[in-house]
Amino acid sequence: MNTHDRVLALQLRYAHAIDDDALELWPTFFVPDGRYRVIPRENHARGLPACLIDCIGTAMMEDRVVSLRTANIYNIHFDRHLMSPPLVEPPADDGTLRARTQFLVMQSDQSGVSKPFATGVYLDWIELAGESALFRERTVILDSYGIPELLATPI
Repeated sequence: MNTHDRVLALQLRYAHAIDDDALELWPTFFVPDGRYRVIPRENHARGLPACLIDCIGTAMMEDRVVSLRTANIYNIHFDRHLMSPPLVEPPADDGTLRARTQFLVMQSDQSGVSKPFATGVYLDWIELAGESALFRERTVILDSYGIPELLATPI
């Protein structure tokens, strides 16, 4: 499998896991000390560090999933990711690469109403190992500061 296909497979497995409510798989797409953050475009463009979500390490991601399953109260919903093909840079000497992918996440509630939930771009730093690929960092840059509902599940 070529590099582009490995990146695409990682991104698709990630999106399908979230869309299928298999949130326990979410941390497995990252290296153990990987980072997941969601930041508004304005903050990212201005170099401001404030994020809506910032998980450093898979243990923190696992805690978030446990909290979602056992403690948090949020609207029951179903996500559907729509993504552009990734723009993949050539791998660096250390076996990592950068990728940029535009996304739209639609959200459907229990009454059957579907609406746009979030749009933006994924900026990924990906580690290649053999035939596999894992996120070293996934930065989700939202097009707007606010989103219409509570940001509970990963984007």
